[in-house]
Amino acid sequence: MTEQVRDTEALIRDQIAKHAVLLYMKGTPQFPQCGFSARAVEALSQIGRPFAYVNILENQDIRAILPQIANWPTFPQLWINGELIGGSDIMSEMFQNGELRSLVEQYSAAPEA
Repeated sequence: MTEQVRDTEALIRDQIAKHAVLLYMKGTPQFPQCGFSARAVEALSQIGRPFAYVNILENQDIRAILPQIANWPTFPQLWINGELIGGSDIMSEMFQNGELRSLVEQYSAAPEA
């Protein structure tokens, strides 16, 4: 394992540890760069709690290494409280049945009034 791979793995693990709700996506919440990322952002936005994101298009090392760490090949990837929840299909299903809202609300602070 190269030093760059180790550094990228450490960066990913640090990001996941620091952010209770973290979306690895293509693009940004304001400008998603694929339909799946757009659907993921839409679901999270409807919940109305803050979430962090990482644009994997701006970091090819994360884009290459995260699927190996997560054992999940595609993006977006939603992580809540250090655990991989899944991609946009799983997020959509969980949003529809209310599971996503309760999970996000459990770990993400309510916005300031």
